[in-house]
Amino acid sequence: MTKAFTFKVLATDGKARRGSITMPRGEIRTPAFMPVGTGGTVKTMYMDQVRSVGSDIILGNTYHLMLRPGAERVARLGGLHEFARWPHPILTDSGGFQVMSLSKLRKLTENGVTFRSHIDGAAYEMSPERSIEIQGLLDSDIQMQLDECTALPAMEKEIERAMELSLRWAERCKTAFGDQPGKAMFGIVQGGDIPAFRLRSGQALKAMGLKGYAIGGLAVGEPQAVMLEMLDITCPELPADRPRYLMGVGTPDDILKSVARGIDMFDCVMPTRAGRHGLAYTRRGKVNLRNARHADDPRPLDEQSDWPAARDYSRAYLHHLVRSQEALGAMLLTWNNLSYYQKLMQDIRAAIEAGAFEARAAEISEGWARGDIPVM
Repeated sequence: MTKAFTFKVLATDGKARRGSITMPRGEIRTPAFMPVGTGGTVKTMYMDQVRSVGSDIILGNTYHLMLRPGAERVARLGGLHEFARWPHPILTDSGGFQVMSLSKLRKLTENGVTFRSHIDGAAYEMSPERSIEIQGLLDSDIQMQLDECTALPAMEKEIERAMELSLRWAERCKTAFGDQPGKAMFGIVQGGDIPAFRLRSGQALKAMGLKGYAIGGLAVGEPQAVMLEMLDITCPELPADRPRYLMGVGTPDDILKSVARGIDMFDCVMPTRAGRHGLAYTRRGKVNLRNARHADDPRPLDEQSDWPAARDYSRAYLHHLVRSQEALGAMLLTWNNLSYYQKLMQDIRAAIEAGAFEARAAEISEGWARGDIPVM
């Protein structure tokens, strides 16, 4: 495998891109979905399962790992790959979103953020330099700049202030990251739902010559149509020869529509969180296993699935596990959901290569619209 971080666009279909990111720890086939491993684990999953369903990369969270077990401890134990037994690429977010959303007591300055842990109230300071330092201690392959993410809706002046601060922090993160062969630091486009701010942020980050670009601050309360409008505005401003990552997105429908606008990478807690709460993603749409309609149903979630969680267990059994709050229920449904998401990404990549993305996306959407099988 290459010693450098590289990205190649292998095929296009409209604005949709089939690509490949290569780095020392492996290849990431794009468009890619990254399962979220917040605290060094993809909840309820073994790492070999995560790999077996088709995941090339997982996401780790700087905020949570710095609080517990601590970045320095992870480094002493060989880094996050060794610690979690995941030898493949890892992307770490900067921790900024969690600082803003989870820490009740925080103070934001030009230098960074001081905050108190949501776990024990202990005081911490997160600067752009410290965020990059922590991600380095974790031995992350793709590191994200520290940014300020504003929830929408928000006042225009507040969105502009946060966007400009994030740009200054991006410069500091770039300096702190330096030259790390085989690794990358991505900048994050901010600007809320204001087109002019998105353009300004994207153009300024492009001028920094980074190895990849993320689009942040979307799927944080705005309608899907607003998110897609911001992608239509932002993606053309980003370099065509660098990967584009839409942070925190999303539903299968969000993914289809975002790929159509040129996005290459996604992450979201949705498939794992849904699995822990009795909700399954299938080619027929979402299925709520808590619903009593499944209590006497011997049929599987999807008899055509390649994955045991969907094919080999009855709906009645899954319903029983969920209603009884058995751990196996969360395990099986998370396995199903990640399998479904990775199969969706596989279908998307194949369709782009075949020049049939629009038709395949319509076919997938029609399957969701038809809905689940009838009640017995």
